[in-house]
Amino acid sequence: MATFRTVGTCAREIIFNVDEKNTLTMCKFINGCSGNAQGIVKLALGNDIDVIIEKLKGIQCKQNTSCPDQLAKALVDYKEKLVQKEEQAKLKEEQAKEKAAQTAQEG
Repeated sequence: MATFRTVGTCAREIIFNVDEKNTLTMCKFINGCSGNAQGIVKLALGNDIDVIIEKLKGIQCKQNTSCPDQLAKALVDYKEKLVQKEEQAKLKEEQAKEKAAQTAQEG
């Protein structure tokens, strides 16, 4: 489960979950317009997050953003953090292999 603090909207936070297939499986807006938030969630659930980002990114309401735009930003942020985690795991794996090879050469 991920949490995203919104900026420039009545909703203050978005809580969501993405499964291993890159599909939005749960989403909840904290505060904001309940009807609009429910509509956004019903339309977005079950969709690939890249499709959601493409459709919702750039929609404006107040302050050059909107709840749909903030959901798109939350999903972009989620993807960026996922890539960072994968890169860190790969780096740790490479470092462990190098250390094992160095130990084998010394021994």
